[in-house]
Amino acid sequence: MLVPKLFTCLKDYTKEQFMKDVIAGIIVAIIALPLSIALAIASGVSPEKGLYTAIVGGLIISLLGGSRVQIGGPTGAFVIIVYGIVEKYGLEGLTVATIIAGVFLTIMGLFRFGSMIKYIPYPITTGFTSGIAVTIFSTQIKDFLGLSMDKVPREFISKWTAYFQNINSIDFTNLFIGILSLLIIIFWPKINKKVPGTLIAVVVSTGLVMVLGMDIDTIGSRFGDISGSFPAPTIPKVNINMVKELIIPGITIAILGGVESLLSAVVADGMIGGNHRSNMELIGQGVANVFSGVLGGIPATGAIARTAANIKNGGRTPIAGIVHAISLLIIMLVLMPYVKLIPMASLAAILIMVSYNMGEWEAFKKINRAPKSDALVFFSTFLLTVFVDLVVAIGIGVVLSSFLFMRRMAEVTNITYNLDARENNECAKILDDKSILKQISFYEISGPFFFGAADKFVNTIRGIGVSSKILIIKMGSVPAMDSTAFHAIEMLYDVCKKNKTKLIISELQEQPMQMLNKYGFIEKIGEKNFCEDIKDAVQRAHELLI
Repeated sequence: MLVPKLFTCLKDYTKEQFMKDVIAGIIVAIIALPLSIALAIASGVSPEKGLYTAIVGGLIISLLGGSRVQIGGPTGAFVIIVYGIVEKYGLEGLTVATIIAGVFLTIMGLFRFGSMIKYIPYPITTGFTSGIAVTIFSTQIKDFLGLSMDKVPREFISKWTAYFQNINSIDFTNLFIGILSLLIIIFWPKINKKVPGTLIAVVVSTGLVMVLGMDIDTIGSRFGDISGSFPAPTIPKVNINMVKELIIPGITIAILGGVESLLSAVVADGMIGGNHRSNMELIGQGVANVFSGVLGGIPATGAIARTAANIKNGGRTPIAGIVHAISLLIIMLVLMPYVKLIPMASLAAILIMVSYNMGEWEAFKKINRAPKSDALVFFSTFLLTVFVDLVVAIGIGVVLSSFLFMRRMAEVTNITYNLDARENNECAKILDDKSILKQISFYEISGPFFFGAADKFVNTIRGIGVSSKILIIKMGSVPAMDSTAFHAIEMLYDVCKKNKTKLIISELQEQPMQMLNKYGFIEKIGEKNFCEDIKDAVQRAHELLI
C-alpha cells in the first residue's frame, strides 16, 4: 500500500502520544547533532551539510516514509562512497549522485521492489558493513592522535603507512581530549541513559578547550566560519558525461540506502510490534535524497541507532521524526556559532564509537560454523570494501554469491535414469507386460530445473543416448524451470526424434507447464503425451506401443 504511515497514525492520535513524540524527537535531535556533524566531516564535506541532511532527510522520511518510527539522516554506511565522490567529482558531483540515488530509490518503491531488498545475502551486508566500520575507524586516527599530516592518503595500506611514518608527531593534548571523549561516550550510559554520551563528550571537551585555552584543532580552525542559515535550493550544472560516470555510484547509494533503511524498519517493527510499508519507505527515502541533494546535503537513510533511541524514549509515530528535524533546525540556527569550537579529536572519538557499533564483529566469531561458500562471500566483500572499493565489493559479492547459490541448487537437482523401465519399481507395479516395459526408458528430474542444473541433464543425455521406443520424463518434483532447461528438454526431444523414440512427460507442475506452452512445445509433442501421473504415462506408452 503506497500510503505514508503518517496518514494512518494520525487517525487515532492522542494528546498523550503527542507529548511522548515531542520528547522523543527532541532527545533524538540532541543525539543526531554531533553525529551529523561528525559524519559530514568524515565524508569530506563541511559540518553544516550533515545537519542539512538530518533536517531535510529526516523531515521528508518521516512525512512520506512507510515506518511509524524511522529516523532519517546521514549514516556511516555512506561515508566511504561519499568521500570518494567528493574527492573525484567535487560537491557538484556529490549532489548529482545523491539526486540519482533519490530518483532510483523512488522508482524502486513505485515498482514495488521493497520486498526484493531482503534477497541481498546476509554475508554481503555483514561483509561490507564491517568493511565500512574498519575504513571509518582508519580515517579518524589522524584527528584522534593529532598527527601533523598535510593530507591522509585514500588507500587503506597507504593511509596506515603514513600514520606510522608520522607517529612521532602525536599531539598529546589532542590525544587527551580524544581519550576523554571516548571514555565519556563509553561510560556515561551507566550514569544516565536519557542524555546521550556523545553530547556530554562534545560539551565537556569543548568546555575544557575554552577554559584551559588549549591549542588544538577544532571545527573552526579546520573549516573557518560555518553558516548557520538554511541554504537556498540549487540545481547542479550537469552534462551527460558526468551523469554516465555517476550513475553507478548513485545506484550504489540507492541500494545501500534501501538496504539500511529497510533493515532499520524491520528492527523497529520488532521493537514496537509494528509492520512497516517497505515500498512506501523506499519512496520516502527517494524523495528525501532528491531534496537533500538540491538543498546541499549528503545522502540520507534510516538510521538504526537513532530509530532505536526514538522508540526507547516513547516515540511511536512519524511526529517524533518531524519534531527531531524541527529541533535540529532550531539548534542549527541558534547554536551554529558555537559548533566551530568543537575539537576534532572529540568528533574522531564519536566516529570511532560509530565504527565499533556498526561493525558485525560477531560474524567473525561465527564464520567458522557457516558454510564455506558464505564465508568466502563474507571475507571477499569485507576485504574488497577495505582494500579496494565499496562498489566493487558489493558487485563482486553479489556475483560470487549468485554463482555459489546456483552451484548449490544444481547440486540439489537430481537426474535419475533407467534404461529399462523394468528397473523402475513404480513402472513395474503399473504394467505386468514385461515385454512392453522393456521398450520404455525412464527419466526423473528432482529439484529446480534451471541453467545451473541443465548441464547435468545434457551430460546424462549425451552419455547414455536414447535407444528405447518410449521415453517417460517424470517432473513432479520440479517446481520451476528456465529457458536453458527448456533448451535441454528440446535437445532431448531432438535426440528422441532422431532415434524414433516417443517422448512422454509426466506430473508437470504449473510453472514448467506454462513455459513449455509458451514455447509451443506442448503442441509440438502432442497434448496426449503430457500425463497427470506416472500411471497415465505408462498407460499412454502402452497405447503407443500396441
